[in-house]
Amino acid sequence: MKTKYRFKTILGAIFAFSIMQVSCDNFLTIDSPTGVSDEQWWNTETDAYNAIATIYAGIPGGSSGRNIMYYSGLTDEAVHRGDFKGAYDDFTRGLATSRWGISQSLWTDDYICIRRANRFLENVDKVFMDPSLKERMILEARALRAYYHMELMMVFGDIPLLTKSLTVEENKQPRTPINEVYNFLVEELKVCAELLPTTYTNADRHRVTSGTCWALLARLGLFKKDYELAKMASKKLIDSKVYKLWKNTTNVALSYSELFSYTGELNDERIFYKENGCSNAWTSFAPYGIGGETYLSPTNTVVDNFETKQGKTIYELGADSAAIYKKNPIYRNNRDPRLNASVFVPNENFQNKYVLDPFYNPADKIGLTKSTATGFWIKKYIDPRDQQSKSGSLDFMIIRYAEMLLTYAEAMIELNEWNNSTVLDAINEVRNRAAMPSVNTTVYNSQAKMRELIRRERQAELAFEGGRYFDIRRWGIDVEVMNGQVYGATNPTTGEITRVQTRKYSRDREYLWPIPEVELIPNENMVQNPNY
Repeated sequence: MKTKYRFKTILGAIFAFSIMQVSCDNFLTIDSPTGVSDEQWWNTETDAYNAIATIYAGIPGGSSGRNIMYYSGLTDEAVHRGDFKGAYDDFTRGLATSRWGISQSLWTDDYICIRRANRFLENVDKVFMDPSLKERMILEARALRAYYHMELMMVFGDIPLLTKSLTVEENKQPRTPINEVYNFLVEELKVCAELLPTTYTNADRHRVTSGTCWALLARLGLFKKDYELAKMASKKLIDSKVYKLWKNTTNVALSYSELFSYTGELNDERIFYKENGCSNAWTSFAPYGIGGETYLSPTNTVVDNFETKQGKTIYELGADSAAIYKKNPIYRNNRDPRLNASVFVPNENFQNKYVLDPFYNPADKIGLTKSTATGFWIKKYIDPRDQQSKSGSLDFMIIRYAEMLLTYAEAMIELNEWNNSTVLDAINEVRNRAAMPSVNTTVYNSQAKMRELIRRERQAELAFEGGRYFDIRRWGIDVEVMNGQVYGATNPTTGEITRVQTRKYSRDREYLWPIPEVELIPNENMVQNPNY
């Protein structure tokens, strides 16, 4: 565990909490939500630190705050249960409406943070402080404002682009076309990427860096299929030599699993992260039989995606072998080590103390409250040291270096530069860190085959980290993978596969999220997304 907070950060958190009490009906217009006037607040360097802390407060976590890992429940790799954590399952069954809590929460939270950023930018010049520090903070606020807009744009499409705090009279903004928002974000993040520091001292490591901005630009490029941007931005990160994959130099096979534990938490792989963002992973993902609670459960799709240690898919081995691996996913310990690091499977022995049995043990029975919905459990960010307290302090990595290596490779493949040696270098660096063999170039010898490989590799490396939702949409496979029957684990005794649910998804509707009703009613300029 670690101590992370200085006195000013605690003050900032208190200030942020006070702001969060404001009604969402007027969060875009109130200038003095705590009763402290601008003349009283904007004076000292401490005031500036506390104000910018409220902007950072909105950064989402993995299993806490605005749960990014739960986005997996909107894809083919996981099933969500437990509405008090958010009704993600309504979306996958085609039941989301303008009252869907997930979209309302994201909209409200992000626009609160955008307003905080705008007010910071409008008032920080009143503060007496070191000019270079002030300029750095201005860039941080601009970058965070871009990030919050980016979160909104990627799920809602057209959104109001707000670069100033609004008065009551101005608080009926229309939606800005997505291309205009995109262009603004690209330009903002490029400026911040060029001018922000590449690193900070340990006390400030959570702050936005130049690398954070390049990484966000790389994500933006993939989202918009602007592969030149994705290539350029990810290459900037690679060439900077600031980041590197976490590795256990004694036993490389442990490297990947350690990345999501306290052992590997303080690493040079994380580019953008939320402090304590997986503090309640134990009561979100862990098996009930070992004292956890499970609200997000892996499907057979994500489990079957992992290759064998020889670099073969289970389907390439033939029907008989595939059936064996479906009954026992870690048969003879011959699967990609990332599977064992990412998923608890049936009959797995936890700490040599407890056997996980979702088929015959009542404590872990499939479908029961707080138990797995599929027969599998997420293992990422489940550290045994949190078992007794059922909570901890694990940070959540929103963006890490491995993703940027794969983003560079994908951009190159889509630009038809798949046979450039740097593509294989990037993919092999990720695979080799997990003790997986390098790419077999006799098999992956065309753009189509390399595209197949990179898509499988992204799911293996980044499972449950939230990116799959955006991947399936931009790849155009959302309709294919989000309709029909969802399956879980196969009972190793009977050979019967678990049927979990039937999903319904229409690209004409579910591709975008619904604009919240509370935004539509008072604002005649706000237009709903199609078919909601």
